[in-house]
This record gives sequence, structure tokens and C-alpha cells, in this order.
Amino acid sequence: MYKFLAKLNKILLPSFTKQGLDISKAKKWQMAIIGYRAFVTKRALGN
Repeated sequence: MYKFLAKLNKILLPSFTKQGLDISKAKKWQMAIIGYRAFVTKRALGN
């Protein structure tokens, strides 16, 4: 399930690293997306 979510995230959600986003200046909604993507990626790699 998490592998599917990781692939879906890669397609649908923006990549802030490619945009050169500074984490210390990120808005709350950007931080939420970063955290969600990290959580799903960690789970997908662990299975």
C-alpha cells in the first residue's frame, strides 16, 4: 500500500527540493506535505 502511495505522491505532489525551497522559510502547508511524503517514503522502503 505504501509503495503505491509513494508512486502516487511522486506524480501528484510537488517536489520542493527541485524548486529549491528553504525548509526554514517553508509555510505550514508545505511542511505538512514534506512530512507526509517523508512518512510514506519511509514506510514504503521499510516493507
